[in-house]
Amino acid sequence: MTSETNSEFDAIVVGSGISGGWAAKELTERGLKVLLLERGRHVEHRRDYVTEGKAPWDMPYLGQIPEAVATADYPVQKACYALTDYTRHFFVNDREHPYSTPAEKPFPWIRGYHLGGRSLLWQRQSYRWSDLDFGANKADGHGVDWPIRYKDIAPWYDHVERFAGISGSREGLPQLPDGEFQPPFPMNCVEQHVKTRIEDRYPERRLIIGRTAHITAPTSEQSALGRARCMNRNECQRGCSFGAYFSSLSATLPAANRTGNLTTVTDAIVDSVEYDDARKRASGVRVVDARTRARRTYRARIVFLCASTLGSAQIMLNSRSEAFPNGIANSSGALGRYLMDHLGGIAAFGTVPGFEDRYDAGRRPTRCYVPRFRNVNDRDERFLRGFAYQGGADRPDWKRGAGTAGFGAAFKESLRRPAPWVFAISAFGEMLPDARNGVHLDEKETDNWGIPLLHVECEHGDNDRAMMKAMAADAVEMLEAIGLSNVRSTEGNAPPGLLVHEMGTARMGHDPATSVLNGHNQAHDVPNLFVTDGAAMSSSACQNPSLTYMALTARAAAYAAELLQSNTL
Repeated sequence: MTSETNSEFDAIVVGSGISGGWAAKELTERGLKVLLLERGRHVEHRRDYVTEGKAPWDMPYLGQIPEAVATADYPVQKACYALTDYTRHFFVNDREHPYSTPAEKPFPWIRGYHLGGRSLLWQRQSYRWSDLDFGANKADGHGVDWPIRYKDIAPWYDHVERFAGISGSREGLPQLPDGEFQPPFPMNCVEQHVKTRIEDRYPERRLIIGRTAHITAPTSEQSALGRARCMNRNECQRGCSFGAYFSSLSATLPAANRTGNLTTVTDAIVDSVEYDDARKRASGVRVVDARTRARRTYRARIVFLCASTLGSAQIMLNSRSEAFPNGIANSSGALGRYLMDHLGGIAAFGTVPGFEDRYDAGRRPTRCYVPRFRNVNDRDERFLRGFAYQGGADRPDWKRGAGTAGFGAAFKESLRRPAPWVFAISAFGEMLPDARNGVHLDEKETDNWGIPLLHVECEHGDNDRAMMKAMAADAVEMLEAIGLSNVRSTEGNAPPGLLVHEMGTARMGHDPATSVLNGHNQAHDVPNLFVTDGAAMSSSACQNPSLTYMALTARAAAYAAELLQSNTL
């Protein structure tokens, strides 16, 4: 963070991840002078992907993190599938960034504090929501009614998909709308076989290739930004110099920078939003320098919070004033409440007979997807809402020996031959919004920068647990019904947080008495404050949420720019 930076801007964007990158792009392209604040270090696209292309023997521990280091520095982050010695520089050190939870209610908070945020670490699955999702709260009475429907956001899905580059197949499913897709990645022969068997046995179910934010046929705009098609290296979380997968560093921030309207300041921890009681507007943000702990204030006409679900909630709760003693824009009391994550930790797998003359060909950055099929047309009496599966087929190679009993020459010889084909699926279910799940500030403990620690309290409810049982039972029943053998399941029932799809805490809604934001992600109480990350979500659906964050952010930025240009704000 530098003292030379101009302190007056049209807009401040807090956070540089998926939502923050989109806010910066859309606002700068509409002519606004934008300050982007990132609490973590600077990362330069390509140059700082320091483990890209390295083989295991190029790494000091063959890509593994020493157990003592993982226990001391990453006791929370190590639960994430993406944490390895190749990627740990993109994860926070838990010892340096504490938070708290009740002992009986763990909530793994997976974080990356650097320019680009978790857009460098996400799994890139990109699915639209439908009216089934946007209307769910109103239909069953859990949560507040979304103030938008699919028709409101559909043009913005189009907009972000064309720019980001989403590959996928058109399927005509009302519960999973088609989008502006680039050519899909192919299924392998066993996945094609399983697809036929599933769809023959269950006409209401589909197995499709996963829709993923990877370029397969670059557009002229993508090429102009230096982005190229995916090379199927499967090193995505290390950073991609090709710019093939969508991230803030490869796509939205370069687009914003080329306007000449973006100023980026890293190592700038936003402490709170400053509120002008006379104007009844946010006037800017207060910042702590991550290195020197020096404090300063940046001012702007509008503020976009895109610091992540829990990060934005922490900033808002800490933004106390005479007008808002319990956090800015919190006249409803809903701020910090209704925290959700997807339901998961449940998988099933089985052996696929035949195809022993076939083997995997190359690599692929996505797998397969079984869209939601429960509570779509018929009512399932076991639970409300729905779930989906992600998975695929492969042939285990010699590395399976690490978890297989055996020794000696015969054992080694057996590992020279691939094992039979295995098809596996993992479940992602919708968690209901619940006022008891949420976050608040610790009144006594602060972090290294004097900011109150966040306390997270979140657990699954009765409907969530009933759905998780159904997700496991349906997976086993389906794989057995299509002829797989030795079908087994794992029922880990991952705690909230571990799916890394945290949502809620500053929800959208019609009524200022029960929600924080309106249908344009604009705070009911503070009209020049916008929140467009996962905090804004009023429900969680079962689809991966990042594409919806992108669309909501682009839509809100266009709306905010119109308000500024008309002097409404």
